[in-house]
Amino acid sequence: MAAQTVYQPLEVDDAEVAGESPNVKYTYNDFSDDEEDDGKLRLLEAPENSARQRSGGYFAYKQGLIDGQSPPWYPSPNGGTVSTWADSYAKAQKLVEQMTLVEKVNVTTGTGWAMDLCVGTTGRAGNTGFPALCLQDGPLGIRFADHADSFPAGITVGSTWNRELMRKRGEAHGRAARLKGVHVLLGPAMGPIGRNPAGGRNWEGFGSDPVLQAVAAAETIKGIQSQGVQATAKHFVGNEQEHFRKSFEWGLPEALSSNIGDRALHEIYAWPFAESIRAGVASIMCSYQMVNNSYACQNSWLLNGMLKDELGFQGYVQSDWLAQRSGVASALAGLDMSMPGDGLFWQDGKPLFGSQLTLAVLNGSVPVQRLNDMATRIVAAWYQVGQDSREQNEPNFSSWTNETVGKWHDGADDSDDTGVVNQYVETSTAETRKVARQVAHEGTVLLKNEDALLPLNYHMRELNLERKAKVIVVGEDGGPAEGGPNHCADRACNDGTLASGWGSGASEFPYLVDPFVALHKSFDAGAVELSRILKNKLSAAEKQMIKEQDLCLVLANADAGEGYLAWNGVYGDRNDLELQKGGANLIKDVAALCGGPVIAIVHSVGPVIMEEFADLPNIKSIVLANLPGQESGNALADVLFGRVDASGRLPYTIGRSLADYGQTAPVLYYPNHIVPQVDFKEGLYIDYRHFDKQGLDPRYEFGYGLSYTTFEYSNSTIESLKAKSPLPAPRLPELTPPDYKNAPLDPETAMFPDGFRRLRKYIYPWITSAERIRKVPYPYPLGYDTKREPSQAGGGEGGNPSLFENHVKITVRVTNKGARKGQEVVQVYVSFPENVTDPVSGEHIDMPVRVLRNFEKIDLRTGETKTVEMFLTRKDLSYWSVAQQNWIMPDDEITIHIGRSSRDLRYDGTY
Repeated sequence: MAAQTVYQPLEVDDAEVAGESPNVKYTYNDFSDDEEDDGKLRLLEAPENSARQRSGGYFAYKQGLIDGQSPPWYPSPNGGTVSTWADSYAKAQKLVEQMTLVEKVNVTTGTGWAMDLCVGTTGRAGNTGFPALCLQDGPLGIRFADHADSFPAGITVGSTWNRELMRKRGEAHGRAARLKGVHVLLGPAMGPIGRNPAGGRNWEGFGSDPVLQAVAAAETIKGIQSQGVQATAKHFVGNEQEHFRKSFEWGLPEALSSNIGDRALHEIYAWPFAESIRAGVASIMCSYQMVNNSYACQNSWLLNGMLKDELGFQGYVQSDWLAQRSGVASALAGLDMSMPGDGLFWQDGKPLFGSQLTLAVLNGSVPVQRLNDMATRIVAAWYQVGQDSREQNEPNFSSWTNETVGKWHDGADDSDDTGVVNQYVETSTAETRKVARQVAHEGTVLLKNEDALLPLNYHMRELNLERKAKVIVVGEDGGPAEGGPNHCADRACNDGTLASGWGSGASEFPYLVDPFVALHKSFDAGAVELSRILKNKLSAAEKQMIKEQDLCLVLANADAGEGYLAWNGVYGDRNDLELQKGGANLIKDVAALCGGPVIAIVHSVGPVIMEEFADLPNIKSIVLANLPGQESGNALADVLFGRVDASGRLPYTIGRSLADYGQTAPVLYYPNHIVPQVDFKEGLYIDYRHFDKQGLDPRYEFGYGLSYTTFEYSNSTIESLKAKSPLPAPRLPELTPPDYKNAPLDPETAMFPDGFRRLRKYIYPWITSAERIRKVPYPYPLGYDTKREPSQAGGGEGGNPSLFENHVKITVRVTNKGARKGQEVVQVYVSFPENVTDPVSGEHIDMPVRVLRNFEKIDLRTGETKTVEMFLTRKDLSYWSVAQQNWIMPDDEITIHIGRSSRDLRYDGTY
């Protein structure tokens, strides 16, 4: 891990900070054309609408903090080096050659927050016909848009373990984006990965394992981009908690630093991004916080060295919204697009790219070759998904109003420039709603089912009653929110049934089917008397009512979200792993009172502790419904009544306490330094890897889930396809990237056009005066003049192509031995040899007990047998050597496990 770092603020004149008030902010723009560089900090106005301003001023350092574990990696590699993008880069080069300097800058820079209809909009290159790009959240739907499906969240998608369904959801999502005029969809999310089980945005990702995340991300990306929409893999990398991810949300000098070791970075956090790049993702979003004390959006080792060289990323890197904290430094470090285009604060009109990037190119601090590559990457991605040839709507909705007529440039206070901004284009179809419902029910995990209580039947005749069966639904989570599903901004309140977390990753529900409504439709009203108590605190009369029931369904939940919003003392990250609003007590009360068996149903953003009720004798069934989206109640009823099998599997471990997850699992809730430091000391050992290493018995293990039928595994084989060898093949020569003939730059061509009407705080690429351009020595980052050698782990999209060659073939026969049709998830885990020594460093390599490496979900009719084939690649069978900076396959035998979960293993073999 990182060595102890000492932080010292830059010395400034006492007079400059005299009279500092609680919310005064200090910052620095590294290529301002307004003031000369005198080496001092600049005093700017505090943001008026920061989510939670803290007392005390703060400094942002002109000089970067000590770089920790992030060595410099320059220059930024050019795109256009792989054959799968060759045609797109050839087209992009021809188009970029026609662009002026300001047009190149324009396509790299957002126009500013709320300056156009989308949450992010680039400038256009009008002379070439290249459009302004609309960028819009998010991972589960079209944020701020009408007439669009709100799909189940990523954590529910991961729980399906269904590759085909993951892609179908991506296709439906991409189609909606295209019909709404969105060019770039800001999803999927594969960071955070769930290092902190209470992390606020874990629900946007697909689970706490890199392979599960990688498969779901890759399939989602392929689905989105098949519709002619660019996908965005986010957040790169180490954005594992919401507390302190942004300095200005907390009144701190800087955002926190995620200090991640090289091996954990490769084997855990970057693995899903590598697979996203292999899937051809158009864009990658860098995250807010620092990584090893260098901001992720200006970390040259991450962006230049890892993404663009080692992983062969051909698309463009965009900043998260205001995650860019410098201008020249971020451009040189590999950032290609500034979003939303503002500077250090919302709508400050002081961009870090835009006119400032134009100046930086003209004065020589940013090489024109770097700008050429930035623009070329953006244009090539546009070609790569076919946006030049496919019919593309203009944005036909507004992110800022639901009214038909509104402002075209809402944030610019231009009241005269109005028009029809919402055209209410319908994107939802019967097929997309079917996909949403299928994801929700296949992502529902049956954790407990004593006495085969589930599935229910519609008339409850198995109770052998001479009267109507009495069934009750208890809990606020069973019904609708009083103000409707969208009454809280970005879903930042836990009212009614929980179907989504909150933040920019949420979307507007076109409708939300609550559990009670769906259950009411499902039970036979002639045989069942269905009642409801849709609250969490029970009166004496309600308790008596519960005692009279033959079956009780009790629902509870746990919510979280993005850090710019808070609910009930939850500032993004959850404060614990408990059910909220007294949910555990409610379940216990109903279990004690109910006159019949109890089904406990949980909607949650992540793991919740169930120890208080999981073993209660009257709790016969426990159902984890995750975050099911708009079809919530329908999907739940599908599972409860056996219209489908219970086929979801856990995408994380449910422990018995937060302490079970390890000493580093809790969120850092209080700053531990002037710049908060989060040391990822656990290395590879998150979630089930930690439980296995420590020999802990979880409540429910990773990959676990019950079915309504039983499956038999037989005839497993493990076949070697290639002989072992320690290293992947040498890196092969790559294609030559575009080479531009750079004519001398004329500052006069970069001036604002005569008579141009400027909008207030709108971000433009033009400059105001050519007289301010001065060629002066620029303090380039340490190591900028030292060209780095290409990584031997690179050479293709996602890494060295030989890493993805199949080395092992696995086959197993699976038979449905039960009386019902069902779905089974066959899971493959790998155990590396215990005594591995790095051949170069001589270091002992510690290995997890086992790691997931492949899986397949299959449908089986009663009595049906299928043979499942899966493969393991060289990378699957290798570890990352820090000493050799490459993937190494151990010489000794590797054990391969086939099973139903991380602990229910049916067959072993070796390679």
